[in-house]
Amino acid sequence: MDLAPLTIRLQARQDLAAAEVAAAATALASPAVPDTDKAAFLTALADKGETVGEVAAFAVAFRGMAVNPGVEAWASRAIDVVGTGGDHAGGFNISSLVVLTLASAGVPVMKHGNRGITSKCGSADLLAGLGVNLQAPPEKLRQALTELGYAFFFAPAYHPAFKHIAPVRKQLAEQGRRTVFNILGPLINPGRPAHVLLGVFAEAWVPRLAGALDQLGIEAGLAAHGIIAAGRGIDELTTATVNQVRGSGRLAAIDGQWKAEDFGLTAAPFEDLLGGNLATNLAIVEAILAGRGPAGLVDTIVLNAATGLWITGKVPTVRDGLGLAREKLLGGAVRAKIAATREFFAPA
Repeated sequence: MDLAPLTIRLQARQDLAAAEVAAAATALASPAVPDTDKAAFLTALADKGETVGEVAAFAVAFRGMAVNPGVEAWASRAIDVVGTGGDHAGGFNISSLVVLTLASAGVPVMKHGNRGITSKCGSADLLAGLGVNLQAPPEKLRQALTELGYAFFFAPAYHPAFKHIAPVRKQLAEQGRRTVFNILGPLINPGRPAHVLLGVFAEAWVPRLAGALDQLGIEAGLAAHGIIAAGRGIDELTTATVNQVRGSGRLAAIDGQWKAEDFGLTAAPFEDLLGGNLATNLAIVEAILAGRGPAGLVDTIVLNAATGLWITGKVPTVRDGLGLAREKLLGGAVRAKIAATREFFAPA
């Protein structure tokens, strides 16, 4: 596949049809296509600006190339709590504790993620530090969904096609250039859960990623971006920010801004949400579970978990989920879940 004709179209600010995106995805994943051609295509696409349709079509293509973990039995009830990354905000791994809180509340969670790329500690780093085996085979992860209520799909293990794209992504990242791959991760969970809480790195991308979730046929989802200050934000729903949100699927009518006060929570200083390297973040986990965590961070985890309970239909409103979420996080259930995780993945 020759990417050059598509690159020329993109340079002329012409959008690509789904079939053209599928052909481009095949070429990007091919070792036979030169990296220079891949870089030119990805640069032209980013310069033009990816449409909702293009993003969704890329997600469909790369979902099709992914390893299938065989978790269809859980997918209709499951949720992914995931962020695009790339916000450079230095936040703690909020989603990892939200996963454990939701699993403790009986919601199956299929977390898709990677090690830190633009952060010191990614979701994979923290969950591995809490006992998850990132290299566990699909059959072990199906068992984890049964016994623990959650599974973590380590992106590199499920997307072998990305091996031939990684060098170009790295090269462009070193030039400070974003590509469509910076936003595809949350859309290509190999387990295909029917519900998604998606943190978005930039406010302008909230409606586009919500639209992409719609085109992918999601049952219910919410895209959210926390506005820290003008031109600065975080790929999280937080109690320290004004949050731009847009719903998908059953929640498509949701479109606006959420604040901590809307849910009876206290607005927090952004410093409460800061994390660090793995050792720092593990210490923060321990502080939270011991009741010594920063109030804003605890409330943010609770807000996200309550939102997950609402997205999956477990509670009628986000506010109705706050009490249950706080009880699971601080009442010993999440600590017990971490202990069960360590035991489950311990070498025989």
